[in-house]
Amino acid sequence: MSRHLSVSVAMAAFVLVGGALAGFAADPPIPIGVSVAQTGPVALAGQEQVLGAQIAEEFFNKHGGVNGRPIKLVFQDGGSDEPTSINAFQNLINVAKVVGIMGPSLSQQAFAADPFAVRAKVPVIGPSNTAKGIPQIGEFVSRVSAPVAIVAPNAVKAAMEIDKNLKKVAVLYAQNDAFNKSETETFQQAVKDLKLDLATVQTFQTTDTDFTAQVTNVLNVKPDLVIISGLQVDGANLVKQLRDLGYKGLIVGGNGVNTAAIFPICKAKCDGILIAQAYSPAYKSRVNDEFKAVYKDKQKKDPPQFSAQAFTGIQVFVEALRALDKKSPIAKMDLATLRVELNRQLISGTYDTPLGEISFSTGPGMGGEIVQKQAYVAQIKMDPDGAKGTFVFVK
Repeated sequence: MSRHLSVSVAMAAFVLVGGALAGFAADPPIPIGVSVAQTGPVALAGQEQVLGAQIAEEFFNKHGGVNGRPIKLVFQDGGSDEPTSINAFQNLINVAKVVGIMGPSLSQQAFAADPFAVRAKVPVIGPSNTAKGIPQIGEFVSRVSAPVAIVAPNAVKAAMEIDKNLKKVAVLYAQNDAFNKSETETFQQAVKDLKLDLATVQTFQTTDTDFTAQVTNVLNVKPDLVIISGLQVDGANLVKQLRDLGYKGLIVGGNGVNTAAIFPICKAKCDGILIAQAYSPAYKSRVNDEFKAVYKDKQKKDPPQFSAQAFTGIQVFVEALRALDKKSPIAKMDLATLRVELNRQLISGTYDTPLGEISFSTGPGMGGEIVQKQAYVAQIKMDPDGAKGTFVFVK
């Protein structure tokens, strides 16, 4: 049976033994909502998030759930647009009656859907929402995705270490996407702060397929570095057309191309792209070692950042529920109280996750902003035939 089930089917899909899941106490499973992109142009990343969440569900139920009570993830397709994400959130809040929601995939969706959760006082954890202002949407919004302002400058610095003579930079970004507009501002500020020459800024749409005009304008300024803020398909196609039309310099990709899903699009021409990351499979900890082992068993490769962040989002919910239940049994709380108390608990905790140790900054105007110790930069290395590739960490 597909894990991408409707709420009604998903909640009925258990095998019950005496009214409870086998191996657990009689209390029903705790429903946690997951609303990420299973359709649309971001579905490739969304599939990685679904897998990370599924691994987390299996992992934490294997390790006792919430003090002997299992969790059950309720999946709703958040799509790749705002209306679909809003509908998914409303379904999870009002029909599935989840205790919290992990999602959506895109920052632009978060700005649209998260306010519905805030009004309903349902905690939301963003797995990949890195635009400026996400935690400030409301007190029930937090994220396990490091903001672009923290990670993006690291990629530019890594490019400067590779090319000591790097001076001239061209920037391209998708102007119809909230995250990419936010990300490019950070990249452009980093270029200025690092005393580099911002030679041209070119815009495109996430729906574009022909980038000849933009690439021609980039080539005319003869840059040493090109920085791209786009989604998976348009970003990868832009890389391919840059290489096809003769650009041979370094390329820094934003978070939208931080996925192996771009490999089938730009193939061998993906080689060399630098991407700042919030996750490394090489990070040594018990939870990351176990997460990586399960992922590799399923996919025959190391896990990507999107899967690790999704796993982490579920982990935060589970560990916060465990801590809350020890203080005051959650089985005795009504749903409204549980949601409020869960949010208060989760943003006060510290968690050892596949991303490393994380906590949340909760000062004035900060919301539930992630505080993450580790940060990385990876460079894509493709096989000569373009069939396979890997992310090699350079710092």
